[in-house]
Amino acid sequence: MDQIVFSPTSLGSVLKHQRKTKKLSQYETGRPFKIDQTTVSDIEQGAPGTRLETLFRLLAALELEMVIRPKKNTDMKGGDNW
Repeated sequence: MDQIVFSPTSLGSVLKHQRKTKKLSQYETGRPFKIDQTTVSDIEQGAPGTRLETLFRLLAALELEMVIRPKKNTDMKGGDNW
């Protein structure tokens, strides 16, 4: 199922949901890709400043991919909806 991500917090929520769906702990998720449990937790909580390399390793660990496409709603007035 596709998920719309519009902020670090919403990205973290999607990643956490996928991890729980796979019944993995944060440690189990990060270990094969050399990501500390605390880093997985930070990303899931929406902490800004995550390195792109770390994000892509976490996506790989959760068997996810990123798709970039134009927004359907082009109204740019909404605060966190960059």
